[in-house]
Amino acid sequence: MNFSSIKTNLNFLKYCDNEDFFRKLKLYEEIFFVYQKVHNISNYKSLELEIIDSLKVLDFKDFAFAKTIIDVGSGAGFPAIFLALVLNSSFYLFEPNQKKAAFLFLVKSELGLENLIIKKERIQDSKENFKADLISSRAFSKINDLLGLCVNFYDENSLFLLYKGSRLEEELESLKNYEIFEYEKRKYCFFSPLQG
Repeated sequence: MNFSSIKTNLNFLKYCDNEDFFRKLKLYEEIFFVYQKVHNISNYKSLELEIIDSLKVLDFKDFAFAKTIIDVGSGAGFPAIFLALVLNSSFYLFEPNQKKAAFLFLVKSELGLENLIIKKERIQDSKENFKADLISSRAFSKINDLLGLCVNFYDENSLFLLYKGSRLEEELESLKNYEIFEYEKRKYCFFSPLQG
């Protein structure tokens, strides 16, 4: 893994415990490629760009407010695993796919990420009862669809973080309060659906 590329592109790392962070990134990479050979959970050949994409948002926004974070459709852990490496928040990762959920459980165990709660189910089927401070999703669904799926998990104090691409503007028509940060082709969109 090219740590220098990650260090160069993520400014917030100047304030982190880099040694433990990079040790866990390397361990994630090892687990990922071993698991990938058997279970084909993703098509990534290199992880540096995906890690930068997951974490770049921390250069733009302070996440101190987010004690409870939900990640919808967590897949191989982008962005939630990497956010959980640097944030003290409790993360609920919803991933119904058996192979991907098993991978997330393995990563949680091997990296010692006690702040992860992995839910092998679709969020709309969950019986959990709490409101999240932040709900993240990367390339999962359109904004209105996501709001419908997550309806039991947010209130007027909740913020959404969506990792979107060039068609984001088409989805923003129904929203009033949103904030967008851009890095290369990625658009990080924050919004509060219940704030006027």
